[in-house]
Amino acid sequence: MKRRAILIALGLGLTGCTGFEYISKTYVSLPVQVVTIGCNEPYEVYDNRQRRRMLIVSNSLREVAGCGIGERNEGRDPRASRAERFRTAARAFLDETVREDCQVKGETVFSDLQTEFAYTCEAPIEPRGTLTPRLPGRSKVAPR
Repeated sequence: MKRRAILIALGLGLTGCTGFEYISKTYVSLPVQVVTIGCNEPYEVYDNRQRRRMLIVSNSLREVAGCGIGERNEGRDPRASRAERFRTAARAFLDETVREDCQVKGETVFSDLQTEFAYTCEAPIEPRGTLTPRLPGRSKVAPR
């Protein structure tokens, strides 16, 4: 786990000093979760439920050779569908964690591999230690 946090911090360091400091404070201590979209494209998600923000992380191989999110993207350069794929991953993650009523209200692109999404929900913020529910087939994550 500590090794993963170090790797995340090093990878996030490419986003610049201010972005690195912010991401480190907001996400490094959170467990990674995975959401899959399109043709089995996995994205890592770091969800800060108390701040109602999530960081979606891709990998460089997917961003160069990705398969898009359906037939409408076949033959398209993966960079052209990057923003749409990250938005789709954010929406899919909210749906998978039984927060269909939540809405994405903003995004911040830190790099081609990292985008943060702010979201709002009508339900109150859960207290720390609450297990994150997942749809069937997904395991629950550790308490926060």
